[in-house]
Amino acid sequence: MARREIQIKRMLQYFVDATVAIIEEEGLEQVSARKIGERAGYTSSTIYNYFEELSHLIYFASMRFVKEYLQELPLYLERGKTYEEKYVLSWECFCKHSFAKPQIYHALFIADLGQKPKDMLEHYFSIYSSDLIGFTEEIRPMLYDPDLTSRSRALLELAKQERELSDERITEVNEMSVLIWEGMMTTLLNKRRDADPLEAAEKTMKYIRTIMRTL
Repeated sequence: MARREIQIKRMLQYFVDATVAIIEEEGLEQVSARKIGERAGYTSSTIYNYFEELSHLIYFASMRFVKEYLQELPLYLERGKTYEEKYVLSWECFCKHSFAKPQIYHALFIADLGQKPKDMLEHYFSIYSSDLIGFTEEIRPMLYDPDLTSRSRALLELAKQERELSDERITEVNEMSVLIWEGMMTTLLNKRRDADPLEAAEKTMKYIRTIMRTL
């Protein structure tokens, strides 16, 4: 790796580490360019030499909070005997972790980033390649896909190997699952209902299982 690339990687890590620390101590909603700059030891304007928008830096920092989900996902998938079961279990794992950290998962899967999320995710893993160690080929495509609709659909596509399923029905079932999750996530973030993370996960999974019975 060239000296310039090493320097850029180091600067990215400084800002990501500073953002992670602020999220841990004050919450994601308290993150600002000024606070990040102060903690990293640089002016806030320096951030934009390495990130086009603050939301991109927040995206990178948020990825550091999903390690538990990424580590637990393979364990959930192992319990499934069919790809349809694995699909449901993947949602179960995702709901458990996403509703426990709604602001983090909103930043990763719902927030407008103004740039192709796939490019950002590949950039992230180019810096933190160790995050990919130990994942099977079955799971890696999901890790590289920041679009919730396409990454969750991947397992249903594999289910076509086990029984006849139409592309149209797979699309409908998968899109409904994503919309249910997004609706519950919005409800949690807006605090429109007194739902705790566990209750939110259970209710979402109840609806997803109901939809899967129509597949």
